[in-house]
Amino acid sequence: MFWMIVVGLLVGATAKLSLPGRDSGGLVITIMIGIAGSVIAGLLGRSIGWYREGDAASFIASIIGAILVVFVYRYFTEEGKPGKGGTARAA
Repeated sequence: MFWMIVVGLLVGATAKLSLPGRDSGGLVITIMIGIAGSVIAGLLGRSIGWYREGDAASFIASIIGAILVVFVYRYFTEEGKPGKGGTARAA
């Protein structure tokens, strides 16, 4: 459990740093984003056939999954709303 939190923090922080813009989420949100990215990478990897059941996703795949989670997180929080300093564009 401890290692999952540490890896989640590293993956989440790397994903957040990879994308431009500010995130209001703190340490706990960063860990949750990293863990969710690892889970998404594992599920997608198993459905595509990259991983077998029980295999862990790679660090790079976990970061890519976490980047997807950051996009969704930004969309549903204030950072993604137009006029709030986010990256959303007006139509």
